[in-house]
Amino acid sequence: MESIRFLLISICMGAWLGGSLSSDGLARVGLKKRNLDLNSIHAARITRPQATSFARVTSNAEIVYLKNYLDTQYYGEIGIGSPPQIFTVVFDTGSSNLWVPSSKCLLSITCYFHSKFIARLSRTYTKIGIPCKIQYGSGSVSGFLSQDHVKVGDDIIIDQEFAEVTREGLLALLGVQFDGILGLAFQDIAVGKATPVWYNMAQQGHVSKKVFSLWLNRNPSSELGGEIVFGGLDWRHFKGDHTYVPVTGRGYWQIQVGDIFIANNSTGLCAGGCSAIVDSGTSFLAGPTRIVAQINHAIGARGIVSLECKEVVTKYWNSIWDSIISGVRPEIICVDVGLCLYSNNTVIETVVDGEATDRLSVDEGGALCTFCEMIVFWIQVQLKEKKAKEKIFHYVDELCERLPNPLGKSFINCDEITAMPYVSFTIGNRSFPLSPEQYIVRVEESYATICLSGFAALDMPHRQGPLWILGDVFLGAYHTVFDFGNHRIGFAKAA
Repeated sequence: MESIRFLLISICMGAWLGGSLSSDGLARVGLKKRNLDLNSIHAARITRPQATSFARVTSNAEIVYLKNYLDTQYYGEIGIGSPPQIFTVVFDTGSSNLWVPSSKCLLSITCYFHSKFIARLSRTYTKIGIPCKIQYGSGSVSGFLSQDHVKVGDDIIIDQEFAEVTREGLLALLGVQFDGILGLAFQDIAVGKATPVWYNMAQQGHVSKKVFSLWLNRNPSSELGGEIVFGGLDWRHFKGDHTYVPVTGRGYWQIQVGDIFIANNSTGLCAGGCSAIVDSGTSFLAGPTRIVAQINHAIGARGIVSLECKEVVTKYWNSIWDSIISGVRPEIICVDVGLCLYSNNTVIETVVDGEATDRLSVDEGGALCTFCEMIVFWIQVQLKEKKAKEKIFHYVDELCERLPNPLGKSFINCDEITAMPYVSFTIGNRSFPLSPEQYIVRVEESYATICLSGFAALDMPHRQGPLWILGDVFLGAYHTVFDFGNHRIGFAKAA
């Protein structure tokens, strides 16, 4: 639904702390961060993943559609070439390619703000030359594929494929601190089917186990931003045992999550299971609007009033309520009241009492239909709590006020954080709670401290089902193991 897009917050990071190969056979890369500011907030945006989120071949270029990497937070340093040329990159579990700016990037202003790879200075460089393009929500990068040695920590990965970027979108990359991206997802979504760095680390014997682990330090006063350990775990960074769940696809690090709870109350939608992508390249937690609105209402987040949503409540409340109470199937209620023109992908013409002049027009993007479906869902959740009709009406009306417009942000009163409820995710039949201190993001400005909700809305097409993006807000609370060898992910409380 194009009328509702939501910001995810960009948090730009600083330089690398260093990498090492310890006596235990683990390759470590330290991460450092830069404080969040309002300029980065205004720049950041994410678009909904489409069915075309995977690489596809055209006659001229290999294209993959990804999220806006302004939403990334944690950065490290690598070297490319012999001798190594140093670049600051995002270690991103939501993509699979390695790319850095090329010395041939001459026409893009943004390239002049970042380190550029100079092929002629490397004695191990091999030209591939296949064109490639990566499209973002607010711009794109494009260039060509090359091959050279890549240094990660003290490891030298031989003949690694990577993209030399010759054009960078102005809006996407002008203000960020990193030079490029090092993808840690599966080869299935890699542009040009290039072998990811992590694959080659395992194949070339740099690690004894096909696993890497991620610890993100959410302490704002600490210079150390976190650590990625290739080949195993660092026991200092977690408490207790990891809960492992299988990866459900070959592409993203995607898992199944169960119900999401606010305090002890179910939000309903994911009780039967939702997909979730574990993504270190996204700062916040993104999920279905109908759940995020409930969360932001419960924690007191202030968005922008959605007049369309409130208009549906005002004009159609009684009809929707009567249909639910009388046992009409929820999926056809919004068709019956005339706000949805489809059911199970079949176009339906709806006329009630031969009169349509007083109805809201159904827009091309289906906004009113989507609002109606959310309202039906919210009513169902409240009925399970045995709430009265009047209380449910006021609750739904208030939820409409928690829906941000495309440029909206959900602000929190910083003085009320300690009184806010826990929000818990069910993963592997275990509860993973987030405290208010963990899901609220503080923005330190010279004149004030601004608090933002860590939950942003992201709605997938109906055929793909509800989707969560478990970004750095979640990963900061839970040490995460990406077990490539056993095709699973593990979570334990971060230390």
